[in-house]
Amino acid sequence: MERLLGLLGEDGPDPVVVEAAVRAARARSPLVAALPEGEVRRHVRAIVEAALTALAAGDPELTDLRAAEELGAARARQGVPVAALLDGFQAGRSLLVRTVVDRGRRRGVPADELLEAVTRIDVVATALEHRMVHAHRIAELELAGTARDIQVQRLRRLLHGELADERPRRVVVTDVSDPAEARRLEPALGGPSGLVGLVDGRLVALVSAVPELPELRGVVSPLVPPERIPGMYRLCGRALRPGEPGLRPLTELALLTALSAEPELGGLLAGELLPGLDAADPFHRALAETALAFLDHAGRIEPAAADLHVHPNTVKYRLRRFQQLTGGRLDRLSVPESTHRWWALRTFLAR
Repeated sequence: MERLLGLLGEDGPDPVVVEAAVRAARARSPLVAALPEGEVRRHVRAIVEAALTALAAGDPELTDLRAAEELGAARARQGVPVAALLDGFQAGRSLLVRTVVDRGRRRGVPADELLEAVTRIDVVATALEHRMVHAHRIAELELAGTARDIQVQRLRRLLHGELADERPRRVVVTDVSDPAEARRLEPALGGPSGLVGLVDGRLVALVSAVPELPELRGVVSPLVPPERIPGMYRLCGRALRPGEPGLRPLTELALLTALSAEPELGGLLAGELLPGLDAADPFHRALAETALAFLDHAGRIEPAAADLHVHPNTVKYRLRRFQQLTGGRLDRLSVPESTHRWWALRTFLAR
């Protein structure tokens, strides 16, 4: 059994396995993919840890599987149906089995040991699944019929276009996914007349005025008529940058949101407009950061230098080197030319 545990991680879950399981779960279930990636990763790691503990113990029923219960209850409170939860769980389960088989074969583990390993994983996964589904159903029963749950269901239907509102609203989408933190913020976010709750795994609201909550991280739309609410909800979700401080206006993020929807075009521009730069070279990355700051500050040296915390002469030198390496100028550009270079630089730095 030690050899089996080593296939999934020597000292706890292998980060490569965890990341692969996260990708598999998000690819299989759109509702899981709608959750913040960090939230999915946190629960996947906890489930893999519980699985390793159960495998080591030899009997899942004698093992603490609270991670599965916490996952099931959290997804119920986040509005994720049990079917979507199981889709993501099964994808992760299949990934773990494939990983054990592939790694075992490469390490010369006999076929009968691999078969035993797969059987043990199936037993443990079934126990985890039962705990998870049970906790999900208990949480649903606790929520059903309460005034708060009725409000959240109405909010969900309004955001997904299944119900028409009666007045203009602003859509607020935050990066808050923890049910306890959401409950703490709901009164201040919703105010006396707003609708607020966890929908698709994030704390969202329909409000009349922009909330004044400095600690809130998210996106807020303009005031729109009822029929435009579902479209604003989708746009705010695409514009959200988890972890970035403040409540950002959707219009402020318009360009970045539009460009993020076409990453392949950004890659083409980076390849064509930045041919002399190597993303693995720290100096080249410094040149790109300087060029991006120069464009962000409308071609002004002093503000770009202040933003980068360097001397203005350093900015001038880097811009000269940037021009020599790429063959492209950053001054006297048309709006499309400036936008294309800005897009290319952001794509380059994201590599």
